[in-house]
Amino acid sequence: MVNNLNLSRYMASEPPSDAKGVRTITGGPIYNHDEVLSIINGFENAQDSFRLWTKKCQSDVRNLSFDFEDIEELLRQVLAKGVYKSSEWCQQNENGNWAACDAYALQRYEWNVHAHKELLVEYYLKFAIAKSGKILLVVSCHI
Repeated sequence: MVNNLNLSRYMASEPPSDAKGVRTITGGPIYNHDEVLSIINGFENAQDSFRLWTKKCQSDVRNLSFDFEDIEELLRQVLAKGVYKSSEWCQQNENGNWAACDAYALQRYEWNVHAHKELLVEYYLKFAIAKSGKILLVVSCHI
């Protein structure tokens, strides 16, 4: 049985009724950058403004050795310099809740200790505004 509960603020369409259904949302991005920034800016601590919503996202963030401040900085950079890729329905787990997400890519140079030089790294970040409008659901964060 598939859960069809939408936990994101986006309401213009419904989540797929089948886990293998069409997930693409046309006409994006669906979330305004200023609104996303106001959520981030509305909290004193980065960890209060968003949730790492999927187990995969939590694992990817651990593998990147990122803390909440790193994710907040990445979100800010994505909104300022990132390239919008698509919008789609994302499911928290196999039978879990859904969120309508915007996906972005961001390229930035970072120092690589092993190469002894700066290398271009591309991040992929996917997020949604929660139904309450007061928190971000970070669905994907990886290289």
